[in-house]
Amino acid sequence: MLTLAALAREETYGYELVTVLRAAGLDDLSTGTLYPVLTRLERDGLLISRLVASASGPARKYYRLSAPGLVVLDAQRAAWVDLVATADLVLGAVPPSTDPPDAAAPVPAPTGSPR
Repeated sequence: MLTLAALAREETYGYELVTVLRAAGLDDLSTGTLYPVLTRLERDGLLISRLVASASGPARKYYRLSAPGLVVLDAQRAAWVDLVATADLVLGAVPPSTDPPDAAAPVPAPTGSPR
């Protein structure tokens, strides 16, 4: 989803996309991780690419979102919003702990009769 979202903003090439995603907080993202994702997304018709000559080396492959890619991105965003709402509901129902867990503390026995 993050790859599609970044490419929805602007057309870019792989290494620049890695830089954008790292700047957004994915510090450990490597080109070796991203390039197979780009290949799969392009193969699946979610991206369109074009080669652009580079003055500093080989041609760069620029990627942009296709119309089906935008539809998929919208669906993924909606699913993410639903997931966050569910997580907020579940996490909001559990009071935050202020004490670190005690590894030596006994585990409470289950209540109720066994079936």
